[in-house]
Amino acid sequence: MLLGGSAGLHAQQSAQTTTAIVHGRVEVMDAAGKSRKRHGAIPGTVVWLTPVTSAEAGGDAVLAATSPSGSAPVAPEQIPQMVQRNKSFQPRILVVPAGSMVEFPNRDPFFHNVFSLFEGKRFDLGLYEAGTSRTVRFDRAGISYIFCNIHPEMNAVVITIATPLYAISTPDGQLNLAGVPYGRYRLHVWSEGMGPENVQPPVREITIAANSSSLGVIRVPEVSGQSLAHKNKYGREYDEPTPKNSVYEQH
Repeated sequence: MLLGGSAGLHAQQSAQTTTAIVHGRVEVMDAAGKSRKRHGAIPGTVVWLTPVTSAEAGGDAVLAATSPSGSAPVAPEQIPQMVQRNKSFQPRILVVPAGSMVEFPNRDPFFHNVFSLFEGKRFDLGLYEAGTSRTVRFDRAGISYIFCNIHPEMNAVVITIATPLYAISTPDGQLNLAGVPYGRYRLHVWSEGMGPENVQPPVREITIAANSSSLGVIRVPEVSGQSLAHKNKYGREYDEPTPKNSVYEQH
């Protein structure tokens, strides 16, 4: 599976701040919430940390997180892309800072219609042909589930965050965040088994210190199939494929 971004932390930090390398591990759980010993591939999982302020920590400045220098994520030098190729989005998971532009090039020899109507950024790019592209600004933090209104098997996610502290799991489920300043944080988790209509896991607080630098085990639901269940942009079931329809084919 292709993942956008790095499996490590993207952060700016000051030389005066005491930091830790934070590790975690992703495990697949069953319907009863217990870890499964036998399962398929580990679902792609993203974790990110948002600092708890001194006021939120009850005025305890020791436990409140110290924000890294320039606490907003570093804007990418180039506009990130989510390419449409072989009736799929590549990468399927993309993490970007709030305010980023994302490009959606069509590299297939037929039309696509990219849209998102869920919690994050709501947009509809309409039909556009092979070799052309559209861009969207993801202006606020949130999780945007991306679909094509023509091809129901196409799905992806853009996770927009307002923190430089994040990690994407490796194929074997490892999570690694370097340079995390000591303090208290809210730990946010998203995984592929958590579709737009599924219940999101509760956010929990953690403390990062010299003797406490582990996220522990992050248990996530198993992914059933490669396609998220969803309706088209009109809220209806998808029509049966019509391969000879000129609207959907590029000549």
